[in-house]
Amino acid sequence: MKTTYRTHTCGELSKAHEGLAVRLAGWVNSRRDHGGVIFIDLRDRYGRTQCVFNPERSREAHALAEKMHAQYVVQVEGAVVPRPPGAVNPKMPTGEIEVHVKAAEILAASDPLPFEVADECDAGEDVRLKYRYLDLRRPRMQRNLLARHLIVRTMRRVLDEAGFVEVETPAMTRYTPGGARNFLVPSRLSPGRFYALAESPQLFKQLLMMAGLDRYYQIARCFRDEDLRADRQPEFTQLDIEMALVSEADVMAVTEKAVAAVVEAVLGRQVPTPFAHLTFAEAMRDYGVDKPDRRFGMRIGDVAHVARRSDFRVFREAAGRGGHVRGLKVPGGQAMTRKEIDDLTAYAGGFGAKGLAWVKVEADGSLSGAIAKFFKPPEQSALKESFAAQPGDLLLFVADEPTVVAASLGNLRVHLGRKLGLVPQEDLQFCWVTDFPLLEYDLETKKYVAMHHPFTSPNPADLDRLETEPASVRARAYDLVLNGVELGGGSIRIHRTDVQARMFNVLGIGREEAEEKFSFLLEALKFGAPPHGGIALGLDRLVRILLDEQSIRDGIAFPKTQRGQDLMTGAPGTVDEKQLRDLHIRLRPEAIEGEAGK
Repeated sequence: MKTTYRTHTCGELSKAHEGLAVRLAGWVNSRRDHGGVIFIDLRDRYGRTQCVFNPERSREAHALAEKMHAQYVVQVEGAVVPRPPGAVNPKMPTGEIEVHVKAAEILAASDPLPFEVADECDAGEDVRLKYRYLDLRRPRMQRNLLARHLIVRTMRRVLDEAGFVEVETPAMTRYTPGGARNFLVPSRLSPGRFYALAESPQLFKQLLMMAGLDRYYQIARCFRDEDLRADRQPEFTQLDIEMALVSEADVMAVTEKAVAAVVEAVLGRQVPTPFAHLTFAEAMRDYGVDKPDRRFGMRIGDVAHVARRSDFRVFREAAGRGGHVRGLKVPGGQAMTRKEIDDLTAYAGGFGAKGLAWVKVEADGSLSGAIAKFFKPPEQSALKESFAAQPGDLLLFVADEPTVVAASLGNLRVHLGRKLGLVPQEDLQFCWVTDFPLLEYDLETKKYVAMHHPFTSPNPADLDRLETEPASVRARAYDLVLNGVELGGGSIRIHRTDVQARMFNVLGIGREEAEEKFSFLLEALKFGAPPHGGIALGLDRLVRILLDEQSIRDGIAFPKTQRGQDLMTGAPGTVDEKQLRDLHIRLRPEAIEGEAGK
């Protein structure tokens, strides 16, 4: 990496370079004065090299080294020399050599830092985000950004080799009500009108299929104005793919090839393909969620057949009114104290469960616990058989509406898996979840809404029931899940105008509204649209999981906080009155007062 300031990087020198005159430049990582001889570890993004300043070799360079402190940017010139026996550092790639400095220059001094630039950093996240440029100097953060670059480069390589064309789609588009909340951009040239920052390239990539490109991809920046969590950002990046004349299997095969190549490039591991498949119904039945973590067992079991025969009123009544009575087996859970079980009850309550019933399997096979007396011996045997329970196990139950049972047990399962150390952290379990419901009923609006988006194709086998039994219609949709996290999702799209019209009708979208929102897409469908489908994978989430980070913010160069703020630049900020006038915007008084009070 030869430039004006360096002949080599701080990570590439070895014994093979012995005797070579070199020039290095970088940051002072550490400085040690050993009785007159000064040792400085010089760092750049490629690694570290130990540089030795000996006054007998160069008084000028040694005098300059006395002025150097951590994070100074310096340049050194000298010869590569093997380290003395016993001084070799096997933890550093350059640990067998050092540079004996004969000349040096301080390129830039540094004030004392607000936190140490090291992998182990005790500064709070707010401080790290305020000084993000310093945080990014940490080796861990540089590793994350380099891995992100490698992921994107690998995706591009695989898709390029498969004949895909990279096309950029507009970031500023027309605002269409409904769905996620959009960021709006006022138009100076069209007073009173606004662009919306695209939350995804969905409509544009479908139009590209109608344009005949047949294989499109994009590393797309997307925008969504929503409440944030650890895995959400107002601006995010996704790998966007669309293909024409394909089925679900074709889209999945391309996706698997790209993802497997990424894992091999980043982790050096082979991922077996094809990935496992689960239907939505199977995922909800066995795991309680539509993004199951399959790295450990503890599947949810159904005990409604036992509940109906038992004397336990809560179970019997729930089963009688069409609710669910389901449970989990906790291996070795008999050792749990009452307080630990109460804590589990409170945890399940956070997902709507009104209670958490339990029994323990004793050494003689009998059941103990407050509800055990409501189950006769045959029913106790049936409970144990439902979970293949053994002495020492704990059985946990929830009886309620299906959605409450699924949410509480599904989340409790993952919580227990982590708490009991059942999750193999190194394992990567990919799976496809398919056959989602096409529609779900919104109790607030009292109408059906699209579970994915209104352009998702219904399963042809269910199309006859679209108007009469909409809740039973399956979508040609699929999600890719890794270790309990949804990496992304996609679908085969509607390509026939008659089916799209029927879909809008079921959703309560009239002709005028459809024309207002999607006129360009509906018009394009009239001119010969091929069957097509695609997928969007969240790059930020993939980086987080592969690098075992807790937040996607640690894989993004300049992220926002959970309040959507950039602590480094101070965004969002105010603008002056002239800019507002140019945009024909006047702030409401309460907005001005709120800003003044900050």
